[in-house]
Amino acid sequence: MRIDIVTLFPELCDSFLSASILGRARAKNLFEAHCHQIRDYTKNKQKQTDDYPYGGGCGMVLYAQPIADCLRAVQAQCAGQGRAKPHVVFLTAAGRPYNEEKARELASYDAVTLVCGHYEGIDQRVIDAFGDEEISIGDYVLTGGELASLVVADSVLRLQPGVLAEEKGYQDESYWDGLLEYPQFTRPEVWEGRAVPPVLLTGDHKKIDEWRGAQSRERTRERRPDLYDAWCESHPLTELPKWKRGENMRLVKNDGQLALCAALMAEGRRTVCAPVCDEKYLDKMTPDFWLPDLTDEKKNGWAFYLHYTKDVADGMVGVCHKTGEIGHLFVTEAARGKGYGAKMLDFARKKLPEHDHPTMGVINTNTRAIALYKRMGWRLTGTVLHRYDPAEEGTFAAVYCEELEMQYRG
Repeated sequence: MRIDIVTLFPELCDSFLSASILGRARAKNLFEAHCHQIRDYTKNKQKQTDDYPYGGGCGMVLYAQPIADCLRAVQAQCAGQGRAKPHVVFLTAAGRPYNEEKARELASYDAVTLVCGHYEGIDQRVIDAFGDEEISIGDYVLTGGELASLVVADSVLRLQPGVLAEEKGYQDESYWDGLLEYPQFTRPEVWEGRAVPPVLLTGDHKKIDEWRGAQSRERTRERRPDLYDAWCESHPLTELPKWKRGENMRLVKNDGQLALCAALMAEGRRTVCAPVCDEKYLDKMTPDFWLPDLTDEKKNGWAFYLHYTKDVADGMVGVCHKTGEIGHLFVTEAARGKGYGAKMLDFARKKLPEHDHPTMGVINTNTRAIALYKRMGWRLTGTVLHRYDPAEEGTFAAVYCEELEMQYRG
């Protein structure tokens, strides 16, 4: 195996890899290790490797160019040795958590390149261009990525044949606001066809903060659902989006309005079910498919409301006064991201004053919705309303999923 470390402090990394167990294994050529100085690939006389971040903020951000050129050189060296293209890992505080399972995965590669962050971070564009993944060794911050790279290198190299005296030696062993950091960018504005997000160049710090907040939440939701779940419960929505002129809710009273509900439900169900349902079932999700269900539910005590924006129906929600249930909360694709879903859920809950703790069902794969509901005071009860198992005959599920019950707790 070959391992390369791209760093501002190659001597530090090289001395570690030359000591103790790894040092002896390296001397026996049980693995190949190289440490590369980023400054050797800079194109300025001062050998500067960093600059101030776009959008403002503390610290400095490492340039994309010298890191990219260093990685290209490593790729060329590996190709010259007949090796496969190295698997490139960036060590960042916003990376996926590192564990023994990931160490075993990295140990299976013929070549791995570890890139050490420093200062405030690395220009996101070089990460996007070259990185196979980002890794974090824990929920804490270091002054640089060197220690993190050595943690990864040690845990990977010790798994190589012959490094430890006995294979059994490793077989027997076992953030400020709670969110991951947003992407960082620095000069130039356009690097190899990749542009800095325009909002960071506006100078509008309110918009920049909103963008960074959204990026941070989305990253955390995707990469660290455990952190995001805790963050949602500790950061309730204290203020919902305000209702705008021309925006209102209307009770469904006639067949024409119910047909609009069926169309909204067909679109919404397809969106929610697309990740978990087979194509045949998705193809069945037409307005005509859902209209009989809505008609029956209306006869059995459900009341449906349409959300209108300037007389255009773009959302729906249903409530059942008998049971205290809320359901069929859908927004058209064109209307998403405007806060309509949150406003409709709040509206529906207030339509059930006789129920202190109304309930609703949500598919466990709909993590965005679950996160929003938690911030609005809803909690998972632990009850599974339905299980959908593709192994069962006649099921429409392509992957296993569950409909979970949530209850409003305030």
